[in-house]
This record gives sequence, structure tokens and C-alpha cells, in this order.
Amino acid sequence: MTAYASILKRLISLLAIVITSMSLSACLGTRFIEEGEYVLFKQKVKTTKKVSSDELANFLAQKPNRKILVFPFSPYVFFYETGKKRYDKVALIAKRDTLQQEFDAKIQALPDKKGKEAKKLMRKRNRKLAKLDKQIEEGNIRMRWGEPVSVYDSSLTQKSVEQLNIALFNKGYFNAEVSYTEKLRHKRARIIYNVTEGKAQKVDSLIWNIADSVLAQTLLPTREKSLIKRGQNYNQDRIIEERNRVESYLKNNGYYDFSKQYISFQVDTSLSNQKVRVIMNIANPGKRGYHKVFTLDSVIFVTDANVTAPKGSKRSFRVIDNITYQFFQEQYSKKILGARVFLRPDSVYSLENTFNTQKQIANLDVFRFVNINYDTTGGRFIANIFTSPLPKFQTSNEVGVNVNQGFPGPFYNLSFKNRNILGGLEILELNFRAGIEGVASAASEGQLYQSQELGTNLSLTFPQFLFPLSNTLKLKLGEVNPKTRLQIGYNYTNRPEYIRRTSKASFTYNWQSKRNHQFGFSPGDISYIDSRIQSTVFQEQLNELEANGNNLIQSFRPSFVSSINGYGVFNFGKYGTDQNKSSYLRIFLESGGTFSDFSDTRYFEERNLIHYRFYKVSADFRRYYPINQYNTIAFRVNGGIAQPYGNLFVLPYEKYFFAGGSSSVRAWNPRRLGPGSYQPTLNDRGEFSYRIEQPGEILIESSVEFRRKLIGFIDGALFLDAGNVWSSRKIETKPGADFAVDRFYKEIALGTGFALRFDFSFLILRLDLAFKMYDPAQDEGKRWVIDKMRLDTKSNFGPTLNIGIGYPF
Repeated sequence: MTAYASILKRLISLLAIVITSMSLSACLGTRFIEEGEYVLFKQKVKTTKKVSSDELANFLAQKPNRKILVFPFSPYVFFYETGKKRYDKVALIAKRDTLQQEFDAKIQALPDKKGKEAKKLMRKRNRKLAKLDKQIEEGNIRMRWGEPVSVYDSSLTQKSVEQLNIALFNKGYFNAEVSYTEKLRHKRARIIYNVTEGKAQKVDSLIWNIADSVLAQTLLPTREKSLIKRGQNYNQDRIIEERNRVESYLKNNGYYDFSKQYISFQVDTSLSNQKVRVIMNIANPGKRGYHKVFTLDSVIFVTDANVTAPKGSKRSFRVIDNITYQFFQEQYSKKILGARVFLRPDSVYSLENTFNTQKQIANLDVFRFVNINYDTTGGRFIANIFTSPLPKFQTSNEVGVNVNQGFPGPFYNLSFKNRNILGGLEILELNFRAGIEGVASAASEGQLYQSQELGTNLSLTFPQFLFPLSNTLKLKLGEVNPKTRLQIGYNYTNRPEYIRRTSKASFTYNWQSKRNHQFGFSPGDISYIDSRIQSTVFQEQLNELEANGNNLIQSFRPSFVSSINGYGVFNFGKYGTDQNKSSYLRIFLESGGTFSDFSDTRYFEERNLIHYRFYKVSADFRRYYPINQYNTIAFRVNGGIAQPYGNLFVLPYEKYFFAGGSSSVRAWNPRRLGPGSYQPTLNDRGEFSYRIEQPGEILIESSVEFRRKLIGFIDGALFLDAGNVWSSRKIETKPGADFAVDRFYKEIALGTGFALRFDFSFLILRLDLAFKMYDPAQDEGKRWVIDKMRLDTKSNFGPTLNIGIGYPF
């Protein structure tokens, strides 16, 4: 049995266990309730569409047990209830006490109760006690994976009605009516909440009642930005947001000790025609009687806080650009540090500038921590910045498993970092990587080979733009975390078909906006590529392609690649780190061979070096939409165009687009989909032979996933992938490979499947099982291949298993 088939068998076995568990749960846990009780099977909120029913459902006091998709089963109840039978809290507490006594006795018996051996025993004791504490508080692993059966409670239904009324009132529906109907049958309870919202109260006016006239004048310019506007529905959430907005504005304009506790709102409902008057009151502090604007008297920057002072020494100080630096040893460029500090004497206090200063100093990757506090004693207002340096030299080792083209392989990384190497907070990094990866053969169908890879990179990063700029502009640019990176590298790849050596050098500017949008521009990115074909079969394939007008063989000849490129990454809503709706967009632009347009190309011609000219544009958009704490929908659209030009109409192999694989259309093997409706040759089984990788100059692909938390660290997903690659021009030997407006939409492949994700906190292991739905390589009228699905892994219509690290998007 091949490794592929073995993994597939285990995956199917795991799914069988889950399905069996669902069956044993006996229809949402009715077997686990007492006589006369009912399981809360389903509940629904019906509205007149003025308010979202899904939003109101969050206010229900009792929830049904979770189900998997549309199946009327809850394995979570089964896990919890069967685990509960084996749970003995009294015995666990006794075990914990005994364990602690045993370890304490061992520690007391040691001659040095604070020595190395004692500390080792304490760590071991604390680790075991923490594990028992978790079991005592949360139950055993089955109980933690599951949830107790939701026994219907009519008192909680009444509480839900009350909470729905409160929620509707807060949204401006003061006269809303909520009722419910319950259906109790076969030990199941179905509850329907009927909501009649009525007419919403409208905001007639917003009145400011501010005791401090100076503060009122400060706020006056923001009146048009108020979140409470005439004519809109009254909404309690907007009042809370307006309160936060006012507090934030004042804290950014000198009011250091202002708090939103001074802000209160009154709602006057005495007006007619469903209108309300909102009054915002801002009270004065009791003791002072007015709100004070704080102006900085001085800024003190301690660069080595928490550093033990050399015996008999005191900190020195230096004042540069109105910032007082204190240090035992002068190490860092004060001009660079000053560009990351947005606090100055005689400026008013700003919470935003405080956070931004802390963030930009931390971005230097030189300090262990960055703390900023303010001293108001003695009638002065002093900003204190405390930092403690990270180690100057740092090494790290990493051993793990990498997944390339859907196949795993071990790797080893070694990195060395030298901070502040030139005194200007520069960072020198040296990285070495060695790995063995599984890759699909480019010459043989269905074969998996080892690919050895060695790589090393040396980079020097400056925390500023290496460009002649004025000091004023440098200070302003500190807000965008400017960096200049010089990098050289070498990479060696050994595959059964070829050996490829790549030497690379680049010069790149990086920066980011306040909204965490990241940008990069590389005015110089050059590579020297030396390839050697070592498979006669692969060489013959390339020769055959060349004879038929396909210049792919040029990508494996000694070549020089130069380009100017830039990218922008736009993160909306903290994509990938938050449970809220969020989006991600990455745009990449590249011009290859631009240097040769302004220089003599004889150097390359004399050395028989291929010199490429091309343009490349790509965009990757992703959308993350959480339905609730258990379910999420994720969506992705990815595409690009790479267009060669000049005498040699071919791209460097690394610049082509490919479709298929664990992060693309998963029903096809890596890099084997397309191009267009081109039909590969047939194999011995009479099916298409996917021996050769299929590059293209045009890419369009999209994926949508429904993700759901299953049990414990195991998540599941259902997905649908679509996409293909095309050639930008007609190739006589590849009919249907070119992109044509009148037919490309008929050549978009479709694949679907399901996935299991194992979230181990430090990494996510992904198993995706996909089937072809629509194959554009088939003859027209026969492209829907759903009816041909089978479990034979050797067949083109069998499942494709992709193994990946992390989410596909």
C-alpha cells in the first residue's frame, strides 16, 4: 500500500468514527434526559425584516446543542455524557492533593531547596497540577470536546422574551411586541419567537450639555463627525460608540486624565411622531472643577531600563531634538530613535501619538519591551519612555515538516541575527535552510520523488529609507515604519528531472500605513539561474515541445533575470487574527528585463545568457465571514497576467502561473491543471496523462470554504474550487490552451471536497480530499464528470488528497 493510499484509508476511518459517534448520540441526546424532560431541538426568531433575526438570536437565553451541518445529530452530547460517566471530581481532587504532597516531600528532602534540582521538580509539579486542575474544572477530554444536553427550560424562554424586548428597545423599537410558541413532541422542544418591531424611534436632535466651555470649544469642530445624526433610527450601540469617539478625541487633544465616565446621555421621548431628543452631558471633575489640557514639559528616553548598572557608574544623558536620552552605554543612533518618537516638549498630550511611538519603537526589533508612562508630580508633565535591549546576537534552530505541492518533507532552518551592527539600529540576518520535499515528477505521471533543497540568505536591514531626505521628512516617515533591505542569496534545488542553482540579490524599500497596510518597492531585483537537465525523458519532452513551438526549454538554460517590482498588502479588519468580518488584498506588479532597455545587452549575448523581458501583474483577494463562534465562510479570488515580450517570447519558469494543488484547485494534482481546454495525451488506462507541469501566462481561480469547529482541536470544512491557467497566445500544438473571451468561462475547472484541520496551536495540519466536478479538458458536452467519481486513487476521477500546513487562504 502506498503512503498516499494509507493516509486516505486513515482519513476515511476517522470520518467513519465521527459518523458512528453521531449515530450513537441518539438524536440529539434524548437518551440522556429524564422522564418528562425535553431536549431543546430547535428555536427560531421570526421578524418583519426590520431587524436581523440572526442578530436577535444572540440574545436568546438558551441554545440548542450544536449539530454537524444539517444532520439531526449532536456528537457533542454523546462525547460529554459518556465522558461524564467516567468523571469523578472527588477522586481527582484527592489525586491532586496526593500528588502535591509527594512532590513537596521530594523538594523538602533536597539539601538545596532553591537549587537546580528543586526548580526542576517544581516545574514538573506545577505542570502535573495544572493538568489536574483543568480536569477538575472542565472535566475529562470527552467532556471538554462535548457539551451537556440542552434540557428545555421554560423559565429561560421567558427570559429570552425579556432580553429580546430589551434588544429591540435599544435599537429604537420602543413599542415592539415579542411572543413565542412552543411545540413539545417526542422529547423534543421547538420554540418560535414571533417579533413585531413596530415603528422605530427617530433622532430629532442631538444636544450637547457641556459644563466646561473650553472643552466644548475643543469638541465643536467634530460636531459633523458625530455618530448620532438627525433622522436616523435611535440606537443604543451608536450612543456607546459616540461616547467612545468623544473620549478618544479628547485624549488625543491634551486631555490626559479625561474619562468616558464623565459622559452621560439622556433620551427625551416626550416628542411626538416617534421622535426622540438625545442629550449628551459632559460633567466636570469634582476636585479641579474643570478639564485640564496637559502639555508635555519634557520627554525622557531610557534606552537600557532593567539593565544592571556597572559598579559605581551612573547613567549619562544627551539631549537631541528636545528628547533627553539616558543610558549607561551609548549604543544607538539618536536620530533614528527620534524619528520613531512622536512626543515632544511643548506639544499637547495625545494617546494616539503615545501608542504610535510604542508601536514604532517595538517595530525596530531591537528592544525587549517598550513602556511609556507619564509623571504628573510637582506640577510638571513628563513623558518617560523605558526600553530594554534584546540580546545583540541571537541564533535559532527550527526543525519541521514543509509541504510543497501538497507533499510533506522534513526541513532544517538555522538563523543568526546581529542587532545594531553599525550603531544605527541595523539588523544583519544570516539564514540557512536544508530540506527534503516530496514533489510530483515533471516527467512521469503519478510518481512522487524526493527533491533536495539548500538555501542561504544574507540580509542587512536599515530602519530608514536609504535615500537623501531632509531630517523633517525622515521624522515624518517614522510613522510608516520605513525599512531598506539589502539581500543576497543562493538556492540549490535537486529534482530527478533537473538541478537548478539560483543566485539572487535585491534592494527593497518596505513601509506600512497606520492601518497596517504594507507596501514594498524593489528598484533592483536580479537573479542568475543555472539549470542542468538530468533526466533524458524530461529532456526529450522539452525538445518535443520546442519542436512544436513551445519555448519552455528556454527556462532551463543559463539565464539572467532582472526586474523592478512592488507590492501592496491591504488588511481590512485584521484578517486572519480576528473573529470579525475581514478582508485581505495583495497586489503585485513587476517589470522584468527593464534594465536591458537602458543598457547594452551584448554582455549577456557573449555569455549565452538568456535575458528575459516581461510584465507581470497579480491580485489576491480574500474574505473572511464568521457566521457564529463555530461556523465560518471564507472566500478567495486570485488571478494574474504575465506577459513576455522581445525576441524571446518566454518567461522564467518561476514567473509562470500554475493551477492545481493544495492552495489552488485541489481536485487536480499540483501544477497539472490546464491550460484552458487543452487535452493531454492518454495514458495506458485511456485517461489523460498528467506527466508534465502545465505553466500559463494567465491565471483565474477562486475558492469558497464553509469551515466548522468539530471536536477539540479538530475542525472540518466543505469547499468548492474553480480556476484554470491559459496561454496568452495561440500554440498550434496545444489547441484550446489560449485565452479567448468567447470561451474562457467554459474552461474554468470545478472541484469540490471536504477537509479535516488539526489545530495544534503551533501549527495547523490540513488534509483536503477533493473530487473533480467539471473538467474543461473533456470534450464539450462531457465536461461534467460528477457521475464518474470513484474511490480509485489511480483514476483521474478518483479523490485527490492534499496535505498542507495552515489554511489554504
